[in-house]
Amino acid sequence: MTTIRELDGAEALVRVNELAEVLRDCVEGGASVGFMLPLAEGRPEAFWQQAAACVAAGERHLFVAEDKAGRICGTLSLVVDMPDNQPHRADVSKMLVHRRARRQGIAERLLRALEQKACELGRTTLVLDTVTGSDASRVYERAGWLRAGDIPRYALMPAGEPCSTTYYFRHL
Repeated sequence: MTTIRELDGAEALVRVNELAEVLRDCVEGGASVGFMLPLAEGRPEAFWQQAAACVAAGERHLFVAEDKAGRICGTLSLVVDMPDNQPHRADVSKMLVHRRARRQGIAERLLRALEQKACELGRTTLVLDTVTGSDASRVYERAGWLRAGDIPRYALMPAGEPCSTTYYFRHL
């Protein structure tokens, strides 16, 4: 059984290598999450070090799924550092589930924890984007997220081919 919980900035920094392993696995598995193949040495660790600093600064909330051995096998972030005219909004970022832990409901559980935190923080509008037609898009649609639209050729897959991105939103 996996456990879903929020990490603070200090623990996120201590667990950078585990977080980097999940990111590395997802990118090597073909997920378009902002990184290209081959991953530069230290690039995933640098990303998570910066994310941990954002968690410590209160700009991001980081949720993880831990397997029964206590290892991180999934992540999801709530980015709350918004412009002054959007105090009610937050972005959802970096839904990552290691390939060894997929098809176990982890993504849905991470999303529910994130939505609960957003409510606690008074955030009533959440926004995210994902590859059109991806497994992640099906997770969001099952969870009641609404499709705002697609942008063809918005990003690149890790190997370099263009992909369409779909934007979703949810009012809490």
